[in-house]
Amino acid sequence: MQLFKALQPVKVLSFDLDDTLYDNKPVIAAAEQAMLTALAQHAPFSQHLDSEFWWQHRRLLAKADPGIRHDIGRWRLLGIEAGLVSLGLATKDAVAIAQTAYDAFLAERTRITLRPEVKQLLSALAQRYQLVAITNGNACIDKMGIGELFQFSLQAGPDGRMKPYADLYLAAATRLQIAPAQMLHIGDSHRADVMGALNAGCQAAWLDHHQSSVAVLPHIRLKRLTDLYQLL
Repeated sequence: MQLFKALQPVKVLSFDLDDTLYDNKPVIAAAEQAMLTALAQHAPFSQHLDSEFWWQHRRLLAKADPGIRHDIGRWRLLGIEAGLVSLGLATKDAVAIAQTAYDAFLAERTRITLRPEVKQLLSALAQRYQLVAITNGNACIDKMGIGELFQFSLQAGPDGRMKPYADLYLAAATRLQIAPAQMLHIGDSHRADVMGALNAGCQAAWLDHHQSSVAVLPHIRLKRLTDLYQLL
């Protein structure tokens, strides 16, 4: 653990999920494959298409409505619908098949197994601090088996604009009836987690996987998540 700024008294630890508590790359790869498999089954004419085709339609949606990026689940679902319609499917059928494909994606997206040492760390921290999850994604802490350790989870889209906007941080502080400065946010993204937390008036702990050089420093830089034991 590398300390850059003196920590103020902390009551709440907020955690990013993807690439902070687990490696998200294989999770997304499996979820994408599940989506493509469902599409091939229910819309066989699409089976020659890869993920890039569906990404293109998401990009077109975001160009027309940039705000849609803040709800990645809805953005993905509508992108699948748009892609199917572009292939000649009737809107009603496209909506139904898109939902089936998205459900297949989400089932794999939320199939996450945490390493035992991560669960042990969270259990120890929960004895001293209130824990909350703040994520731009749609992973589910209950399905990870850690829901009972957290007060709640906030997700971009349903709960506000995605990080680095301050919405989710401020919503968490308001809900817990604390000042933002009493919350220490832990995450792997300098832009979303460090800058987002600092902009909201929170303290920031950066899980820097690459030991990067940045102009704006967090309060703490972590080499590994288990460095957080030093907060006990």
